[in-house]
Formats: sequence, structure tokens, C-alpha cells
Amino acid sequence: MNAATTPATGHDLGHGDYDLRHHGDAEAVPGMLDFAVNVRLTAPPEWLRAVLVDALGTLGRYPDAGAATAAAAARHGRPVDEVLPTAGAAEAFVLLARALRPRRAVCVHPSFTEPEAALRAAGHAVERVVLPEPYGLRPEPASAGSIPADLIPADADLVVLGNPTNPTGVLHDPADLVRLARPGRILVVDEAFIDTVPGERGSLAARRDVPGLVVVRSLTKTWGLAGLRVGYVLAEPAMVRTLARAQPLWSVSTPALAALVACCSPAALAEADRAAALLGEHRTRLVAGLAELGIEVAAPSSASFVLVRTAGGLDVRERLRAAGIAVRRADTFPGLGPDHLRIAVRPPALTDRLLTELASVIAGASAPALPDRA
Repeated sequence: MNAATTPATGHDLGHGDYDLRHHGDAEAVPGMLDFAVNVRLTAPPEWLRAVLVDALGTLGRYPDAGAATAAAAARHGRPVDEVLPTAGAAEAFVLLARALRPRRAVCVHPSFTEPEAALRAAGHAVERVVLPEPYGLRPEPASAGSIPADLIPADADLVVLGNPTNPTGVLHDPADLVRLARPGRILVVDEAFIDTVPGERGSLAARRDVPGLVVVRSLTKTWGLAGLRVGYVLAEPAMVRTLARAQPLWSVSTPALAALVACCSPAALAEADRAAALLGEHRTRLVAGLAELGIEVAAPSSASFVLVRTAGGLDVRERLRAAGIAVRRADTFPGLGPDHLRIAVRPPALTDRLLTELASVIAGASAPALPDRA
């Protein structure tokens, strides 16, 4: 583990040596087989493309978020004043960092690094709580004493974590998340990957009874919209107003707002759920193939990627790159090291190509054995 972060669970006030702004899109260049980026589609489906094309006819007018706000509110059974469309989840994290003045901000890791990066860029000190493998909020029976009772400092007034978490894929029990809420604390749950879970099991998006809860959503992963930038925040009305005041005018484009309306429709939600079920089948195939190669899956994933731990991980990554295959290095996530890699779930034909190349890489590698972690 990186020396900047304490072993198992720990609190770290520094940046350490982690590149918080490194993301999967830096790993794959055009022409490579991409297992680094967690977007399901390379482009939106045809019906969604038609929506986007139709929206081009209204680009002469400034964006109006009314219909999109109403659509997201209806989807989650919330009033419209509890919804704020954003230019992707990334803008939501920037707005939180700009608008809030936390006394003690905590990011739970390993997790998506943009929330911490945004907080630091806004001048906030950030404390890290690093979960031990397999990266759940509850300790495994064998390590029942490894997580102290005060996992989150009692006086933390801003806590950020993902569900399911990037890069581990761990889906936390929503009851465990709710237990982190308390008066005077803002609890931010990044649900950018929750639509990769059938039925969005574990989502807090419809919960209006949890004090200080802020849920961040994204349309990127399921609908192939990384280049469009579209997401939204669900929160108490006062929080939505606070974030809206920090948001630039018209930050969410007309096509993005049209996509939000379309992707909240019953037909789109049904399609997304079918895609999530199929994704689960593809993930099972990938995990089984990795096991046959002796590659350890570091955490039980419910998302569109798996985190693996393999000797000489960065060397394995470079050998795959030389073969035209991109996987995501994971040592840029606080709490992980150079033996960790994140691999996106892909259809069987592509998965089989990856596994074949991995077998070749492993057969030709001379990496040292992993230390016994028993």
C-alpha cells in the first residue's frame, strides 16, 4: 500500500503520491481494445441519437432545464425542487466543493477521486478513510477488529463515498449508508454506476427521509454519453438552491437536457435494466476467466468493472498495451497499489480476446510472487 496512506483503515490529510486527476480515458488511444473506460457503449443507441439530433433544432434558444428536472423528479418520486441537472457527475462535485464550507471533510476510499480533487482545488482540507480489502463498510469476520467503531470521524460534517464504488465495484448495503447520516452532516453518495445494477438495487435516490443526503447521478455509463456531460443531483431543497447558486448559467446544454428527459422514460429504464442484467452475465464470464488464469479479483463487483490484484500489475498493463489492449491502472486510487488493475466488463468475444492475451502475458512474465496475506 502507498506509504502516504495508513494500512487498513486510516485517516490521511495529505495528497500522498496519488494522481487524483488520472482517469480511464487517458489509458486507451484510438484503435486499442478498451477495457479501461467504464462506458457501456461507444455511442448512444439509435433512438437516443434521434433525440439528440432533434434537439439541435432548438440550439438558437438558451437551455431550459424545466422538463429535464421534472422528468428526473418523477422518475425518483421527488418534488422538482429536490433535483438539479448538472453537466455530468463531475460538475456536481465541483458545485459541492464551491458551495460548501465543511469544517472536516472526509472521502471514503478507494473511490472515484474527482470529489476529493474538487474539494482540494476549492481549498478544502480532505481527510481520507481507507477501507481494507475487500473494501466494504462492514469488516469481514476474519478481520472483525480492523475497522474501529468510529470509521467516520464523529465530527465529520461532509462525507463522500460511492455506491457501487469505483474502482472496486462494491455495492454497499443502503442501511449501512443511512447509518452514516446524522444531523449537521452532509452525506454525498455517488451513484454514477447504480444503473449497472439490476433494479438499481441499493439506490438511495428515492430516499427523502435521510438528513443531509445528497445523491449524485450520471447518464454516462449506460447510455454512451461521456462526451455530452449529463447528470443530476438529488437533495433537500435548501441544498439544491445552494448548489444552483454556485452553478454557471446554462451549464447543462439543450441536447444533454433532452437526453435526460428521454433516459427517464419507462422504455429507457426498462432497456437499462435489461442491459444491467446482461452486464452481470458478462461480468460472471470475466471473473471466471480471470480465476482460471490465477488472477485475483480483489472485491466482489456489482458494477461494470472488476478490480484485480496481480503480481507486477503495472508490467502486465504495459504488456497488454503493447498488444493493443488497454486496462486501467489502479494505483492512482488512494488505498491501492501498483499490483491493482481495473478491468471493464465487455461482451464475451472481447472478454475472450483479453483473457487470451492475459494468458500469454502471464506465461511470459517473470514477476515475483505476491506476499502471503493470510
